[in-house]
Amino acid sequence: MTTLLARNADILVTMDVARREIQGGGFFARNGVIEAVGSSADLPETADKVIDLSGLIATPGLINTHHHFYQNLTRAVPAGQNATLFGWLHAHYPIWARMGPDAIRISALVALAELALTGCVCSSDHLYMFPNGARLDDEIEAAQMIGARLHAARGAMSIGESDGGLPPDSLVENEAAILKDSLRAIQTWHDPNPGAMIRVAVAPCSPFSVSQGLMRDAAMLARDQGVMMHTHLAENDDDVAYSLDKFGCSPGDYAADVGWVGDDVWHAHCVKLDAREIALFAEHGVSVAHCPCSNMRLGSGIAPIGAMLRAGVNVGLGVDGSASNDSGHLMNEARQAMLLQRVAHGGDAMSARTALELATRGGAKALGRDDLGAIEIGKRADFAAFKASELALSGAWDRVAGLLLAGPLQAWHTVIEGKFVVHEGQITTIDLPSVLAAHHQISVDLMNG
Repeated sequence: MTTLLARNADILVTMDVARREIQGGGFFARNGVIEAVGSSADLPETADKVIDLSGLIATPGLINTHHHFYQNLTRAVPAGQNATLFGWLHAHYPIWARMGPDAIRISALVALAELALTGCVCSSDHLYMFPNGARLDDEIEAAQMIGARLHAARGAMSIGESDGGLPPDSLVENEAAILKDSLRAIQTWHDPNPGAMIRVAVAPCSPFSVSQGLMRDAAMLARDQGVMMHTHLAENDDDVAYSLDKFGCSPGDYAADVGWVGDDVWHAHCVKLDAREIALFAEHGVSVAHCPCSNMRLGSGIAPIGAMLRAGVNVGLGVDGSASNDSGHLMNEARQAMLLQRVAHGGDAMSARTALELATRGGAKALGRDDLGAIEIGKRADFAAFKASELALSGAWDRVAGLLLAGPLQAWHTVIEGKFVVHEGQITTIDLPSVLAAHHQISVDLMNG
Protein backbone atom coordinates (compact mmCIF):
# COMPACT_ATOMS: atom_id res chain seq x y z
CA MET A 1 0.00 0.00 0.00
CA THR A 2 1.17 3.55 -0.74
CA THR A 3 0.18 6.73 1.07
CA LEU A 4 0.19 10.40 0.09
CA LEU A 5 0.07 13.47 2.31
CA ALA A 6 -0.57 16.88 0.72
CA ARG A 7 -0.40 19.64 3.34
CA ASN A 8 0.00 23.32 4.16
CA ALA A 9 -1.96 24.74 1.23
CA ASP A 10 -2.56 28.46 1.63
CA ILE A 11 -6.13 27.60 0.65
CA LEU A 12 -7.50 24.12 -0.05
CA VAL A 13 -10.62 24.49 -2.21
CA THR A 14 -12.33 21.19 -1.54
CA MET A 15 -15.53 21.52 -3.61
CA ASP A 16 -16.97 19.01 -1.14
CA VAL A 17 -20.65 18.97 -0.19
CA ALA A 18 -20.12 21.91 2.18
CA ARG A 19 -17.84 23.69 -0.35
CA ARG A 20 -15.19 24.14 2.35
CA GLU A 21 -12.15 26.30 1.70
CA ILE A 22 -9.52 25.43 4.29
CA GLN A 23 -6.61 27.72 5.11
CA GLY A 24 -3.53 25.63 5.82
CA GLY A 25 -5.45 22.64 4.51
CA GLY A 26 -4.46 19.30 3.11
CA PHE A 27 -5.47 15.68 2.68
CA PHE A 28 -4.21 12.15 3.27
CA ALA A 29 -4.71 9.38 0.69
CA ARG A 30 -4.03 5.68 0.57
CA ASN A 31 -3.67 3.80 -2.73
CA GLY A 32 -4.96 6.83 -4.61
CA VAL A 33 -8.09 7.27 -2.46
CA ILE A 34 -8.53 10.22 -0.07
CA GLU A 35 -9.03 9.12 3.54
CA ALA A 36 -8.87 12.44 5.41
CA VAL A 37 -9.28 16.14 4.55
CA GLY A 38 -8.85 19.11 6.83
CA SER A 39 -6.39 21.38 8.57
CA SER A 40 -2.85 20.09 8.07
CA ALA A 41 -2.38 20.01 11.85
CA ASP A 42 -5.13 17.38 12.07
CA LEU A 43 -3.73 15.06 9.40
CA PRO A 44 -1.18 12.26 9.79
CA GLU A 45 2.36 13.57 10.03
CA THR A 46 4.02 11.11 7.63
CA ALA A 47 3.31 9.25 4.41
CA ASP A 48 5.21 7.49 1.65
CA LYS A 49 5.01 10.71 -0.38
CA VAL A 50 4.61 14.16 1.17
CA ILE A 51 3.76 17.20 -0.98
CA ASP A 52 4.20 20.61 0.60
CA LEU A 53 1.63 23.05 -0.78
CA SER A 54 2.90 26.13 1.04
CA GLY A 55 2.29 29.25 -1.02
CA LEU A 56 -0.22 27.44 -3.23
CA ILE A 57 -3.98 27.42 -3.79
CA ALA A 58 -5.10 23.84 -4.33
CA THR A 59 -8.28 22.81 -6.12
CA PRO A 60 -9.77 19.54 -7.26
CA GLY A 61 -8.32 18.46 -10.59
CA LEU A 62 -10.28 20.06 -13.42
CA ILE A 63 -12.43 17.92 -15.73
CA ASN A 64 -12.70 18.58 -19.48
CA THR A 65 -15.90 17.16 -20.95
CA HIS A 66 -15.47 17.90 -24.67
CA HIS A 67 -12.46 18.13 -26.95
CA HIS A 68 -11.12 17.12 -30.37
CA PHE A 69 -7.42 16.60 -29.74
CA TYR A 70 -6.40 16.26 -33.39
CA GLN A 71 -7.56 19.79 -34.17
CA ASN A 72 -4.56 21.37 -32.43
CA LEU A 73 -2.65 20.59 -35.64
CA THR A 74 -4.89 23.10 -37.41
CA ARG A 75 -5.05 26.15 -35.16
CA ALA A 76 -5.80 29.48 -36.83
CA VAL A 77 -6.29 28.06 -40.34
CA PRO A 78 -6.95 31.16 -42.50
CA ALA A 79 -9.88 29.68 -44.43
CA GLY A 80 -11.80 29.02 -41.22
CA GLN A 81 -10.92 32.04 -39.13
CA ASN A 82 -14.07 34.02 -39.86
CA ALA A 83 -16.62 31.26 -40.53
CA THR A 84 -19.61 29.89 -38.66
CA LEU A 85 -19.85 26.17 -37.85
CA PHE A 86 -20.77 24.64 -41.22
CA GLY A 87 -18.41 26.84 -43.22
CA TRP A 88 -15.67 26.23 -40.69
CA LEU A 89 -16.13 22.46 -41.03
CA HIS A 90 -16.02 22.64 -44.84
CA ALA A 91 -12.72 24.53 -44.60
CA HIS A 92 -11.15 21.93 -42.31
CA TYR A 93 -12.46 18.56 -43.50
CA PRO A 94 -10.02 18.29 -46.48
CA ILE A 95 -7.07 19.02 -44.19
CA TRP A 96 -8.13 16.54 -41.51
CA ALA A 97 -8.58 13.87 -44.20
CA ARG A 98 -4.79 13.91 -44.73
CA MET A 99 -4.02 12.94 -41.12
CA GLY A 100 -2.97 9.49 -39.96
CA PRO A 101 -2.02 7.55 -36.80
CA ASP A 102 1.03 9.68 -35.97
CA ALA A 103 -1.03 12.86 -36.21
CA ILE A 104 -3.65 11.46 -33.85
CA ARG A 105 -1.05 10.26 -31.33
CA ILE A 106 1.13 13.39 -31.31
CA SER A 107 -1.83 15.77 -31.22
CA ALA A 108 -3.22 13.85 -28.23
CA LEU A 109 0.08 14.21 -26.37
CA VAL A 110 0.09 17.96 -27.03
CA ALA A 111 -3.57 18.37 -26.07
CA LEU A 112 -3.22 16.44 -22.82
CA ALA A 113 -0.04 18.31 -21.90
CA GLU A 114 -1.74 21.64 -22.57
CA LEU A 115 -4.68 20.60 -20.40
CA ALA A 116 -2.50 19.30 -17.58
CA LEU A 117 -0.60 22.58 -17.52
CA THR A 118 -3.92 24.31 -16.75
CA GLY A 119 -4.86 21.92 -13.93
CA CYS A 120 -6.88 19.34 -15.87
CA VAL A 121 -6.65 15.74 -14.66
CA CYS A 122 -9.34 14.05 -16.77
CA SER A 123 -10.45 14.78 -20.32
CA SER A 124 -12.96 13.42 -22.74
CA ASP A 125 -11.96 13.42 -26.39
CA HIS A 126 -14.45 13.05 -29.23
CA LEU A 127 -12.58 11.42 -32.11
CA TYR A 128 -15.05 11.00 -34.96
CA MET A 129 -12.84 10.42 -38.02
CA PHE A 130 -10.20 7.79 -38.65
CA PRO A 131 -8.32 8.63 -41.85
CA ASN A 132 -5.44 6.60 -43.26
CA GLY A 133 -5.45 3.85 -40.66
CA ALA A 134 -5.91 5.99 -37.54
CA ARG A 135 -7.62 4.34 -34.56
CA LEU A 136 -8.99 5.36 -31.19
CA ASP A 137 -6.10 3.37 -29.75
CA ASP A 138 -3.63 6.01 -30.98
CA GLU A 139 -4.90 8.64 -28.54
CA ILE A 140 -5.46 6.15 -25.74
CA GLU A 141 -1.81 5.12 -25.92
CA ALA A 142 -0.84 8.81 -25.79
CA ALA A 143 -2.90 9.25 -22.60
CA GLN A 144 -1.11 6.30 -21.05
CA MET A 145 2.25 7.88 -21.91
CA ILE A 146 1.39 11.17 -20.25
CA GLY A 147 -0.44 9.67 -17.27
CA ALA A 148 -3.74 11.46 -17.79
CA ARG A 149 -7.24 10.12 -17.32
CA LEU A 150 -9.01 9.85 -20.66
CA HIS A 151 -12.60 9.21 -21.67
CA ALA A 152 -12.06 8.26 -25.29
CA ALA A 153 -15.32 8.85 -27.15
CA ARG A 154 -15.41 6.62 -30.25
CA GLY A 155 -17.04 8.99 -32.68
CA ALA A 156 -18.22 8.33 -36.22
CA MET A 157 -19.58 9.92 -39.37
CA SER A 158 -21.63 7.79 -41.75
CA ILE A 159 -23.65 10.23 -43.91
CA GLY A 160 -21.44 11.99 -46.46
CA GLU A 161 -22.19 14.82 -48.85
CA SER A 162 -23.55 12.52 -51.54
CA ASP A 163 -26.24 11.33 -49.09
CA GLY A 164 -27.17 14.80 -47.83
CA GLY A 165 -24.74 14.97 -44.90
CA LEU A 166 -22.10 17.59 -44.21
CA PRO A 167 -18.77 15.69 -44.26
CA PRO A 168 -17.03 14.62 -47.48
CA ASP A 169 -17.61 11.01 -48.48
CA SER A 170 -13.91 10.22 -47.92
CA LEU A 171 -14.31 10.70 -44.16
CA VAL A 172 -17.42 8.60 -43.53
CA GLU A 173 -17.49 4.96 -42.44
CA ASN A 174 -19.78 2.00 -42.96
CA GLU A 175 -22.23 1.82 -40.08
CA ALA A 176 -21.72 -1.87 -39.39
CA ALA A 177 -17.97 -1.27 -39.25
CA ILE A 178 -18.51 1.65 -36.85
CA LEU A 179 -20.48 -0.49 -34.43
CA LYS A 180 -18.00 -3.35 -34.69
CA ASP A 181 -15.01 -1.14 -33.95
CA SER A 182 -16.86 0.64 -31.14
CA LEU A 183 -17.43 -2.72 -29.49
CA ARG A 184 -13.77 -3.64 -30.03
CA ALA A 185 -12.61 -0.40 -28.41
CA ILE A 186 -14.90 -0.91 -25.41
CA GLN A 187 -13.84 -4.49 -24.87
CA THR A 188 -10.15 -3.62 -25.29
CA TRP A 189 -9.86 -0.44 -23.28
CA HIS A 190 -12.88 0.43 -21.13
CA ASP A 191 -12.33 0.22 -17.36
CA PRO A 192 -15.58 0.63 -15.38
CA ASN A 193 -13.88 0.54 -11.99
CA PRO A 194 -13.38 3.49 -9.62
CA GLY A 195 -10.09 5.23 -10.33
CA ALA A 196 -10.13 4.16 -13.98
CA MET A 197 -7.52 5.85 -16.14
CA ILE A 198 -9.21 4.91 -19.44
CA ARG A 199 -12.88 4.74 -20.26
CA VAL A 200 -14.58 4.52 -23.63
CA ALA A 201 -17.82 6.18 -24.72
CA VAL A 202 -19.96 5.69 -27.84
CA ALA A 203 -20.18 8.96 -29.74
CA PRO A 204 -21.68 9.35 -33.23
CA CYS A 205 -20.58 12.80 -34.32
CA SER A 206 -23.78 14.79 -34.84
CA PRO A 207 -27.31 14.67 -36.28
CA PHE A 208 -25.97 16.07 -39.58
CA SER A 209 -23.30 13.41 -40.09
CA VAL A 210 -24.89 10.09 -39.03
CA SER A 211 -28.19 8.34 -39.68
CA GLN A 212 -31.09 7.96 -37.27
CA GLY A 213 -30.49 4.24 -37.43
CA LEU A 214 -26.91 4.57 -36.29
CA MET A 215 -27.94 6.85 -33.42
CA ARG A 216 -30.41 4.22 -32.21
CA ASP A 217 -28.00 1.31 -32.71
CA ALA A 218 -25.19 3.19 -30.97
CA ALA A 219 -27.46 3.83 -27.97
CA MET A 220 -28.35 0.15 -27.80
CA LEU A 221 -24.68 -0.84 -27.98
CA ALA A 222 -23.65 1.64 -25.29
CA ARG A 223 -26.35 0.52 -22.88
CA ASP A 224 -25.65 -3.14 -23.53
CA GLN A 225 -21.98 -2.53 -22.68
CA GLY A 226 -22.64 -0.15 -19.81
CA VAL A 227 -20.75 2.81 -21.26
CA MET A 228 -21.72 6.44 -21.69
CA MET A 229 -22.95 8.25 -24.81
CA HIS A 230 -21.86 11.57 -26.29
CA THR A 231 -22.63 13.70 -29.34
CA HIS A 232 -22.95 17.31 -30.55
CA LEU A 233 -26.39 18.86 -30.28
CA ALA A 234 -28.11 22.19 -30.98
CA GLU A 235 -24.82 24.00 -31.51
CA ASN A 236 -26.11 26.89 -33.63
CA ASP A 237 -29.04 28.07 -35.75
CA ASP A 238 -27.91 26.03 -38.78
CA ASP A 239 -27.82 22.92 -36.62
CA VAL A 240 -31.39 23.55 -35.48
CA ALA A 241 -32.55 24.30 -39.04
CA TYR A 242 -31.03 21.02 -40.25
CA SER A 243 -32.89 19.08 -37.55
CA LEU A 244 -36.20 20.76 -38.37
CA ASP A 245 -35.73 20.16 -42.10
CA LYS A 246 -34.48 16.56 -41.98
CA PHE A 247 -36.28 15.19 -38.95
CA GLY A 248 -39.22 17.52 -38.51
CA CYS A 249 -38.42 18.27 -34.89
CA SER A 250 -36.10 20.23 -32.63
CA PRO A 251 -32.69 18.80 -31.65
CA GLY A 252 -33.85 17.98 -28.12
CA ASP A 253 -36.88 16.08 -29.40
CA TYR A 254 -34.69 14.31 -31.95
CA ALA A 255 -32.35 13.20 -29.16
CA ALA A 256 -35.29 11.80 -27.21
CA ASP A 257 -36.70 10.07 -30.32
CA VAL A 258 -33.46 8.15 -31.00
CA GLY A 259 -32.87 7.20 -27.36
CA TRP A 260 -30.29 9.82 -26.50
CA VAL A 261 -31.64 11.05 -23.18
CA GLY A 262 -30.69 9.65 -19.79
CA ASP A 263 -28.08 10.03 -17.07
CA ASP A 264 -25.67 8.07 -19.27
CA VAL A 265 -25.73 10.82 -21.92
CA TRP A 266 -23.88 14.11 -22.17
CA HIS A 267 -24.36 16.42 -25.13
CA ALA A 268 -21.86 19.02 -26.34
CA HIS A 269 -22.85 22.68 -26.80
CA CYS A 270 -26.68 22.82 -26.55
CA VAL A 271 -26.51 26.55 -27.31
CA LYS A 272 -29.97 26.58 -28.85
CA LEU A 273 -32.02 24.49 -26.45
CA ASP A 274 -35.33 26.12 -25.52
CA ALA A 275 -37.06 25.96 -22.14
CA ARG A 276 -39.04 22.84 -23.04
CA GLU A 277 -35.91 20.99 -24.17
CA ILE A 278 -34.06 22.07 -21.02
CA ALA A 279 -36.90 20.65 -18.93
CA LEU A 280 -36.68 17.40 -20.94
CA PHE A 281 -32.96 17.13 -20.18
CA ALA A 282 -33.52 17.87 -16.50
CA GLU A 283 -36.24 15.22 -16.28
CA HIS A 284 -33.98 12.54 -17.77
CA GLY A 285 -30.70 13.51 -16.10
CA VAL A 286 -28.89 14.50 -19.30
CA SER A 287 -25.66 16.49 -18.84
CA VAL A 288 -24.33 19.28 -21.05
CA ALA A 289 -20.73 20.05 -22.04
CA HIS A 290 -20.58 23.84 -22.26
CA CYS A 291 -17.87 25.18 -24.61
CA PRO A 292 -18.01 28.98 -24.32
CA CYS A 293 -14.81 29.88 -26.18
CA SER A 294 -15.70 27.79 -29.22
CA ASN A 295 -19.26 29.10 -29.17
CA MET A 296 -17.90 32.66 -29.25
CA ARG A 297 -15.23 31.89 -31.86
CA LEU A 298 -17.80 30.43 -34.27
CA GLY A 299 -20.51 32.96 -33.45
CA SER A 300 -22.84 30.18 -32.34
CA GLY A 301 -24.41 32.13 -29.49
CA ILE A 302 -24.58 32.08 -25.72
CA ALA A 303 -25.80 28.80 -24.23
CA PRO A 304 -28.57 29.21 -21.63
CA ILE A 305 -26.42 27.82 -18.82
CA GLY A 306 -28.18 29.76 -16.06
CA ALA A 307 -31.55 28.38 -17.15
CA MET A 308 -30.09 24.88 -17.31
CA LEU A 309 -28.66 25.07 -13.80
CA ARG A 310 -31.91 26.47 -12.38
CA ALA A 311 -33.83 23.65 -14.04
CA GLY A 312 -31.50 21.04 -12.56
CA VAL A 313 -29.48 20.15 -15.66
CA ASN A 314 -25.91 19.19 -14.80
CA VAL A 315 -23.33 21.24 -16.74
CA GLY A 316 -19.63 20.60 -17.25
CA LEU A 317 -17.08 22.51 -19.30
CA GLY A 318 -15.26 21.62 -22.50
CA VAL A 319 -12.48 23.42 -24.31
CA ASP A 320 -13.70 21.94 -27.63
CA GLY A 321 -11.28 21.41 -30.49
CA SER A 322 -8.22 23.60 -30.77
CA ALA A 323 -9.21 24.68 -34.26
CA SER A 324 -12.32 26.40 -32.92
CA ASN A 325 -11.07 27.76 -29.60
CA ASP A 326 -8.01 27.73 -30.37
CA SER A 327 -6.71 26.99 -26.88
CA GLY A 328 -6.87 24.09 -24.47
CA HIS A 329 -6.79 26.15 -21.26
CA LEU A 330 -9.55 24.72 -19.08
CA MET A 331 -9.32 27.36 -16.33
CA ASN A 332 -9.76 29.98 -19.05
CA GLU A 333 -12.85 28.10 -20.20
CA ALA A 334 -14.28 28.46 -16.70
CA ARG A 335 -13.46 32.16 -16.77
CA GLN A 336 -15.17 32.66 -20.11
CA ALA A 337 -18.22 30.68 -19.00
CA MET A 338 -18.60 33.10 -16.10
CA LEU A 339 -18.04 36.21 -18.21
CA LEU A 340 -20.32 35.11 -21.04
CA GLN A 341 -23.26 34.54 -18.70
CA ARG A 342 -22.68 38.03 -17.30
CA VAL A 343 -22.66 39.52 -20.80
CA ALA A 344 -26.04 37.94 -21.43
CA HIS A 345 -27.72 38.25 -18.06
CA GLY A 346 -25.92 40.78 -15.85
CA GLY A 347 -23.05 41.02 -13.42
CA ASP A 348 -24.53 38.59 -10.92
CA ALA A 349 -25.42 35.88 -13.45
CA MET A 350 -22.53 33.55 -12.53
CA SER A 351 -19.96 33.73 -9.76
CA ALA A 352 -16.33 32.64 -10.01
CA ARG A 353 -16.99 29.76 -7.63
CA THR A 354 -19.95 28.52 -9.67
CA ALA A 355 -17.75 28.52 -12.78
CA LEU A 356 -15.08 26.58 -10.89
CA GLU A 357 -17.75 24.13 -9.81
CA LEU A 358 -18.68 23.51 -13.44
CA ALA A 359 -15.02 22.73 -14.14
CA THR A 360 -14.80 20.23 -11.27
CA ARG A 361 -17.96 18.68 -9.82
CA GLY A 362 -20.04 19.41 -12.92
CA GLY A 363 -17.53 17.85 -15.27
CA ALA A 364 -17.07 14.78 -13.10
CA LYS A 365 -20.82 14.16 -12.99
CA ALA A 366 -21.14 14.67 -16.75
CA LEU A 367 -18.59 11.91 -17.34
CA GLY A 368 -20.15 9.61 -14.76
CA ARG A 369 -17.16 9.96 -12.41
CA ASP A 370 -18.38 9.94 -8.82
CA ASP A 371 -14.74 9.34 -7.82
CA LEU A 372 -13.52 12.71 -9.13
CA GLY A 373 -14.42 16.40 -8.94
CA ALA A 374 -13.79 17.19 -5.27
CA ILE A 375 -11.17 16.85 -2.56
CA GLU A 376 -13.16 14.76 -0.11
CA ILE A 377 -13.10 11.36 1.51
CA GLY A 378 -13.59 8.57 -1.01
CA LYS A 379 -12.49 10.58 -4.05
CA ARG A 380 -9.24 9.98 -5.94
CA ALA A 381 -6.12 11.94 -5.04
CA ASP A 382 -6.30 14.22 -8.11
CA PHE A 383 -5.69 17.93 -7.64
CA ALA A 384 -4.20 21.07 -9.14
CA ALA A 385 -2.22 23.75 -7.34
CA PHE A 386 -1.63 27.35 -8.38
CA LYS A 387 1.00 29.76 -7.05
CA ALA A 388 -0.55 32.35 -4.79
CA SER A 389 2.40 34.67 -5.48
CA GLU A 390 1.76 34.92 -9.23
CA LEU A 391 1.72 38.43 -10.67
CA ALA A 392 -1.91 37.94 -11.74
CA LEU A 393 -2.99 37.37 -8.12
CA SER A 394 -1.03 40.23 -6.62
CA GLY A 395 -3.53 42.42 -4.77
CA ALA A 396 -6.34 39.86 -4.96
CA TRP A 397 -8.43 40.07 -1.79
CA ASP A 398 -10.30 36.86 -2.62
CA ARG A 399 -7.68 34.59 -4.12
CA VAL A 400 -10.05 31.75 -4.95
CA ALA A 401 -12.22 34.05 -7.06
CA GLY A 402 -8.99 35.55 -8.33
CA LEU A 403 -8.08 32.26 -10.04
CA LEU A 404 -10.75 33.21 -12.58
CA LEU A 405 -11.33 36.93 -12.17
CA ALA A 406 -7.65 37.86 -12.14
CA GLY A 407 -6.33 34.84 -14.04
CA PRO A 408 -6.44 32.44 -15.54
CA LEU A 409 -3.20 30.94 -14.25
CA GLN A 410 -1.09 27.98 -15.31
CA ALA A 411 -0.89 25.14 -12.79
CA TRP A 412 2.22 24.87 -10.64
CA HIS A 413 1.40 21.24 -9.88
CA THR A 414 -1.08 18.83 -11.44
CA VAL A 415 -1.32 15.50 -9.63
CA ILE A 416 -3.23 12.53 -11.05
CA GLU A 417 -3.75 9.37 -9.01
CA GLY A 418 -1.21 10.73 -6.53
CA LYS A 419 1.50 11.25 -9.19
CA PHE A 420 2.94 14.48 -10.56
CA VAL A 421 2.10 15.04 -14.22
CA VAL A 422 3.00 18.72 -13.83
CA HIS A 423 5.61 19.63 -11.21
CA GLU A 424 6.64 23.23 -10.63
CA GLY A 425 5.07 24.26 -13.91
CA GLN A 426 6.73 21.58 -16.06
CA ILE A 427 5.37 18.41 -17.63
CA THR A 428 7.16 15.48 -16.00
CA THR A 429 6.01 12.43 -17.96
CA ILE A 430 7.03 13.20 -21.54
CA ASP A 431 9.80 15.10 -23.33
CA LEU A 432 7.57 18.01 -24.27
CA PRO A 433 10.08 19.89 -26.51
CA SER A 434 10.55 16.77 -28.66
CA VAL A 435 6.81 16.21 -28.84
CA LEU A 436 6.25 19.83 -29.86
CA ALA A 437 8.91 19.56 -32.57
CA ALA A 438 7.19 16.50 -34.05
CA HIS A 439 3.81 18.22 -33.71
CA HIS A 440 5.07 21.29 -35.54
CA GLN A 441 6.45 19.19 -38.40
CA ILE A 442 3.15 17.36 -38.87
CA SER A 443 1.32 20.69 -38.92
CA VAL A 444 3.75 22.07 -41.52
CA ASP A 445 3.28 18.95 -43.65
CA LEU A 446 -0.49 19.38 -43.49
CA MET A 447 -0.12 23.04 -44.38
CA ASN A 448 1.97 22.12 -47.41
CA GLY A 449 -0.53 19.52 -48.56
